[in-house]
Amino acid sequence: MSGELRTGPVALSRTDPTTRSALRSWVVAGVAGVGFLIAALVVSAYLGATFGVQTVLLSLAVALVPLGIVIPTFLWLDRFESEPTRYLVAAFLWGALVAALLAAVFNTSAIVVLQSATDPDAALETTAVLVAPVIEEALKGGFVLLVWWFLRREFDGVTDGMVYAGVTAAGFAFTENIQYLAQAWTDGGGDALTATFVMRCLLSPFAHPMFTVLTGVGVGVAATSRTWAPRVLAPVAGYLLAVVAHGLWNLAAVSGGTGLVTVYLLVEVPVFLAYVAFVVWARGREGRLIGQFLRPYADAGWLTRSEVSMLSSMGRRREARMWARANAGPRGLAAMRAFQDTASELALLRRRMHHDAADARALSQERELLGALSARRAEFVGMPVA
Repeated sequence: MSGELRTGPVALSRTDPTTRSALRSWVVAGVAGVGFLIAALVVSAYLGATFGVQTVLLSLAVALVPLGIVIPTFLWLDRFESEPTRYLVAAFLWGALVAALLAAVFNTSAIVVLQSATDPDAALETTAVLVAPVIEEALKGGFVLLVWWFLRREFDGVTDGMVYAGVTAAGFAFTENIQYLAQAWTDGGGDALTATFVMRCLLSPFAHPMFTVLTGVGVGVAATSRTWAPRVLAPVAGYLLAVVAHGLWNLAAVSGGTGLVTVYLLVEVPVFLAYVAFVVWARGREGRLIGQFLRPYADAGWLTRSEVSMLSSMGRRREARMWARANAGPRGLAAMRAFQDTASELALLRRRMHHDAADARALSQERELLGALSARRAEFVGMPVA
């Protein structure tokens, strides 16, 4: 935890990155870009060779529908302190390309091995229920672990874990839906495509995200824990719960008929409702945490009590943006948005400082954010309407 907060103006102390750090960032981005490109080419070549280009394009267009449902949900959850867009794009590409490609390789290998000991149908069912959940949840959840491990200053807890897990799983489901929709069109034409679309894209668009979010919650708990036991056990527990949930869903799917309907109505629907309630609670909790960790800055004079109250509620944030636009025009609105984003980042930085040591880098970032906070307030308060 940092020491006493100082009042008064703060000079911005941001320094330019060194040539070495900038070069390393470009190298990492370049390697990631090449890796995603190679994976995209492999996935595209496989789907095109298996189903034909026109079928794949049709399936891709249909598979965009659940994305329009799932992605906005996680962006809504991420409103208080939005994650960098480049990391969310990387999460989606990891799920859609890397995780999907590796899962296809491992699952196919498992089927081949099992077919040597049993019949093809049993091999497919065993892989779906016992093998695929273990592999797929490890590949999807692995990205959340990578973000926590390498981007600790961007990873603030349970909400971030849920967002990264959900976006990664949405990418994985997108590629998987393309394959299933293309297979349905190839086998049964429009009727089969429609049935698959309704089942996978409309009735269960959150299936994969619901599974992987459990891993994300575990990683989020680990990120805010001070002792080693939760840091080790929470991600493992989240992953195991994700595997079990995924396996039960696949078991119902391979059972088919009344078994699938029964599991869907008696298990999946209540679980989904609980999932929605948890997402809403998590969003409200982040607002409360922002208010909690901004109060010391109000005590030190950097914020007013009314500003802390506004910043801890998404509804009051919207009202503040409307006021800024009416008071200071579009530039005032932009300044208010920046003020709110900076305050959220400041609150979550102080939360990290509360759980970990307040090193020199964190204290320097705190001073920069306080300076930016004061500068943005001056803009939307003192700027006349254009």
